[in-house]
Amino acid sequence: MRRPMMAVLATALCGIGLALAPAARGEEIVLKMWARADRSGPLRAGNVVEAAHAVNAWLAAAKTGKTVKVEVFESPAAGFDADALELLKACAVGRCPDLFVASHTWIGEFARSGYAMDLEDFVARHPWAFSDVIPVFWEATKYRGRIHAIPQDSESRMIFYNKDHLRKIGKDEAFIESLPAKVASGEFTAWDFSKLAQEVVQKGAAQFGLLHRPNVGPDYIMTFAAFGVRLLDDGTGKLALPKKELGAALSWIEWNAKNGVTPRNNTQMSWDEIQTAFKQEKAFAYHHGVWTLPEFQLGDAKGATWPKDRDGYFKKIGWILMPAAERGGKPTNLSHPIVYVINPKSPNADLAALFVAQVTLPYYNTKHAVSSAHTAILNGQASMPAYRDTWYLQEATKLLPWSTFQPAHPDFARYNQLLYKALQGVETGRLSVPQALEFLEEEASRELKDQFLVIG
Repeated sequence: MRRPMMAVLATALCGIGLALAPAARGEEIVLKMWARADRSGPLRAGNVVEAAHAVNAWLAAAKTGKTVKVEVFESPAAGFDADALELLKACAVGRCPDLFVASHTWIGEFARSGYAMDLEDFVARHPWAFSDVIPVFWEATKYRGRIHAIPQDSESRMIFYNKDHLRKIGKDEAFIESLPAKVASGEFTAWDFSKLAQEVVQKGAAQFGLLHRPNVGPDYIMTFAAFGVRLLDDGTGKLALPKKELGAALSWIEWNAKNGVTPRNNTQMSWDEIQTAFKQEKAFAYHHGVWTLPEFQLGDAKGATWPKDRDGYFKKIGWILMPAAERGGKPTNLSHPIVYVINPKSPNADLAALFVAQVTLPYYNTKHAVSSAHTAILNGQASMPAYRDTWYLQEATKLLPWSTFQPAHPDFARYNQLLYKALQGVETGRLSVPQALEFLEEEASRELKDQFLVIG
């Protein structure tokens, strides 16, 4: 195996000019990387730093006389949107790094601004690194139909529900265990779920029926998608407001708030309040992602103790996709991939791309996935021992075929702020559904101008 692999690597090195270029003995190339300081994913940068060992071995084997060092700037930004804005400012004044970590939703802005390398041909030339990427994730990396980033990780978002609450209101085991399959087939709808959550509350098994994130983010985009909402118009590439479908989704949110399923102040609650309510069994269901399991669901946290083993956990807690709006419809999952982006203006752009190819391999990605509770980006990771032994990742991976994504549009972050305000207005009772749609149309038209389209 050594000779064929070395041949592949030699070809790659020649392709970026390292193997053939004359070099001073001992020359060190410094790759500059930007990555948000994120305790949930330190290996997003750490894996690239570690990959220097392998790349330097290649360079030594190719007798280039060069070595590579990775220097990481850890941004203190609170979230990926704030981080992207800071990075764009840095790039605008000539301080753009060679490569960086970003939310996939910002690919469009970086590509439009000239800071995201077109990687379509690079991916095709390096099947040793990219041929096993789960195909759906490439859709989250594209700008104008071409790959402009490499998936770094994925995630699976779902609705967690407490099976003990259903037992308390008299549901039998056959009903309780059948819910995931019924949701997946479209037999059990969003409205069915709301009525079930309402029953749990009305019969005193829980204080809250369903809790969701209290701030701007991707989760409710998954809810909208289950109602047929497409926020990007394929024909024009513009951000869209499909009034009929979004009105139906907001009506579901409104019904939940009016009928005791979701508290009207959900968006004023803290993350700690929400997670504690679910862990202490005051809430029947909680909508978020798989990475929250080790954070607070498993073991002793938030003032309660739950099982850590697979069988014990699933006896107590179940997972479902976001149910379809109508019987026979398609339920949804949402993945929010974080991606590696290469600065095409960097003199070391090709070398940076080779680093990204290296860290896409199962060894690196599985270390990140297992340590951060994120799902795989490669099909083959399911057979990696560490991934196989992390039962909640194995189970969450089964939901990935239903993945949807936020639009990779340059202006989506601004539009998402407005979508959240509309949701918040409806849930608190400050806005009716028609008023929320009117607010969205007026504000998005003003802010997004010719990048916004109203449908219906």
